[in-house]
Amino acid sequence: MNASDYHGTPSTAAVGGHPIHPMLVMFPIAFLAGALATDLAFWGTGDNFWARASVWLLAAGVIMGVLAAVAGLIEFIAISRVRSLTAGWVHFLGNAAAILIALGNLLYRTESDPSAAVVPFGIILSAVVVALFLVTGWLGGELVFRHRIGIIDNKGGG
Repeated sequence: MNASDYHGTPSTAAVGGHPIHPMLVMFPIAFLAGALATDLAFWGTGDNFWARASVWLLAAGVIMGVLAAVAGLIEFIAISRVRSLTAGWVHFLGNAAAILIALGNLLYRTESDPSAAVVPFGIILSAVVVALFLVTGWLGGELVFRHRIGIIDNKGGG
């Protein structure tokens, strides 16, 4: 690598120079990981509270996931360097798959008794989403820290 490889690529979807996508991604990750935790709590206790909590967490996760995806899609379309990287494509497609799986999980639970939808199908879908987030989150970090996507170079030296 030469010195020019370390220059950052500023975000195109930003507020005051701060990228919007990383500000939003923590919410669907937390909500959808929380849905897996409440699914497991329901499985362990049989308390319907946990099944209802999972539905709410799935709904919040899907809504916030769509918002984060819009900001991420703007970056994906606007920054050609992201599209030239395998990490960019896997991050993009993996997160889209995770949100679609979470939406399917939510719809499955709202069309039936939320308690009956948890074991085993709901837990499996929630676990798949969390596993996808582990991979796509790692790759998102690669895009930022290794490939310097969304980085503002400090021209002032300090």
